[in-house]
Amino acid sequence: MKKVRVRFAPSPTGPLHIGGVRTALYNYLFAKQNGGDFLLRIEDTDQTRFVPGAEEYIIEAFQWLGIQFDEGVGIGGPFGPYKQSERKPMYKKYADQLIETGWAYYAFDTPEELDARRKEAEAQKKTFQYDATTRDGLCNSLSLSKEEVEQRLQSGAPYVIRFKYPANLDITVHDLIRGEVTINSNLLDDKVLYKSDGMPTYHLANIVDDHTMEISHVIRGEEWLPSAPLHVMLYKAFGWEAPNFAHLPLLLKPDGNGKLSKRDGDRLGFPVFPLQWKDPKSGEISSGYRESGYLPEAVINMLALLGWNPGTEQEMMDLDTLVKLFSIDKISKSGAKFDLEKAKWFNHQYIQIADDNLLLQHFEKVLALHNVKAEGEYVKMVMNMIKERVHFIPEFWEQSSYFFVAPTEYDPQAVKKRWKPGTAGHLCKMIEIIDSVQPFDKQVAHDKIMDYVQGNELNMGAIMNSFRIALVGAAKGPELFEIIAAIGVDETKNRVQKAIQVIEP
Repeated sequence: MKKVRVRFAPSPTGPLHIGGVRTALYNYLFAKQNGGDFLLRIEDTDQTRFVPGAEEYIIEAFQWLGIQFDEGVGIGGPFGPYKQSERKPMYKKYADQLIETGWAYYAFDTPEELDARRKEAEAQKKTFQYDATTRDGLCNSLSLSKEEVEQRLQSGAPYVIRFKYPANLDITVHDLIRGEVTINSNLLDDKVLYKSDGMPTYHLANIVDDHTMEISHVIRGEEWLPSAPLHVMLYKAFGWEAPNFAHLPLLLKPDGNGKLSKRDGDRLGFPVFPLQWKDPKSGEISSGYRESGYLPEAVINMLALLGWNPGTEQEMMDLDTLVKLFSIDKISKSGAKFDLEKAKWFNHQYIQIADDNLLLQHFEKVLALHNVKAEGEYVKMVMNMIKERVHFIPEFWEQSSYFFVAPTEYDPQAVKKRWKPGTAGHLCKMIEIIDSVQPFDKQVAHDKIMDYVQGNELNMGAIMNSFRIALVGAAKGPELFEIIAAIGVDETKNRVQKAIQVIEP
């Protein structure tokens, strides 16, 4: 049985879309489940669309996500080089082979001539296509004499090599997700495979690379399905065994109406790229999952379930579990709607179960942005008190800043609602009670304060929330005596006195 070998083959034309990450993930899961190899190939044949930094971005994104390649760019392997621009010399040989076997032909038509043909067809309300019905009337090696073709080639005239579809042939693509997909060759145009500047197009390079790298399964996005008949025919033309094809459903906008785009993320406030991206030309910055405070494990889990389902109610699955459960036959044929609330839910769940030391690393970076240094054990204690309220890493600061820095402002709405006449006097008495509990014990302090509140027939909600406002700056946070125990009695006294001075000057 042929060894399973799959590849992820992005083009370095910009940041990696989250849909591309899902494609790579499915390839990885399939390879690992079958004891196979997973390759990273950079398809950079179109140099006009090359964007500096995109290749490095792709590699860094997968490093962050924890998806490891067995071979490829930055890794090496026995089938390299893994960058198409470094494989350029080999493609000419295969293009020439197709010419010699009659599966391709030289075309010398200028862009202006082809544009004139298109306009002529539009005037007749038709669509021009370079195919079996039109090629004999165009400027190519099928319509020109052998001598004229040779003369043009010798003179250095610009040309392309086009694939020659047989007329009226039903071409069937066997797809592992969609079953058999059949299309007639008369509906297809003779695609360009190679240009006289020495660069192959995607179609030729892709097929040659997949064959020479012994790729067994091509798992890619649905947008490549229209190209699949050409790819099937290229394998036939070369006399090679075609790989198994699987075309994944699209990632859709949250409303399900069309493919998920960067504009949707900008409009609705969520990332569509794994890492933050700064456009080298415009300087525009696009948000990333990493910088938005997502854990990579949550992103992996969320993406895996956008278009695939294990057939159970289980939702939380780490990478090892996904490898065990994954199967292509459970991938949906229809597009999967991106669900922001579900993405937030997954991240919240993974924050709850994350290792303290891992969370500490993330939170310490956030603290550093606010020029705060604190002992690791203290930070861990704070994290565990507030992480149930947190969906994203940056929210740790929003939910816990008062554990590190005393408030300087107090929520005016909370003050208006909770801070009543006489509050200051009662808070001073309560501070005295807490100070008298030596050594401090939060349960003893709690019980004594409750006795005071009830003995003085105070409004429990008003007075305790006023105390909270003094310590936190707002009516939020974990159990009040947990906060006091964390910041200490002296800091508690200072904060209450400061709040009284500001609120009741």
